[in-house]
Amino acid sequence: MSGLVRKNFDSPEETRPFEGNSGRLDIVNLDTGAVGRAVFEPGWRWSEHVRPIAQTDSCQAAHTGYCVSGHLMVAMDDGEKQEYGPGDFMVVPPGHDAWTVGDEPCVMIDWQGSADYAQR
Repeated sequence: MSGLVRKNFDSPEETRPFEGNSGRLDIVNLDTGAVGRAVFEPGWRWSEHVRPIAQTDSCQAAHTGYCVSGHLMVAMDDGEKQEYGPGDFMVVPPGHDAWTVGDEPCVMIDWQGSADYAQR
């Protein structure tokens, strides 16, 4: 398909809620693949709110994304940690846990790891 494309996360093509009303992943689909906007509410943690959906010991999705607001801590299975905040670009390989830091939701745009994220 050629030409201009316009999609809006306020009208996503799919929304995947996380366990316990702890957030959601909104999906828009492009010819190149899915792009997601994740909203992680305060108290959200992958190992508590997505692990029951994914049924893996740690997150096995690779993420390439951008932090719009809030803060997210990522801990790799080997113990390496990194916190991401507004304006940060992130590359996170498979094999990690993550959680919100602070009292505001963390909003992330992810154009690599959204296609199968938070799905059984």
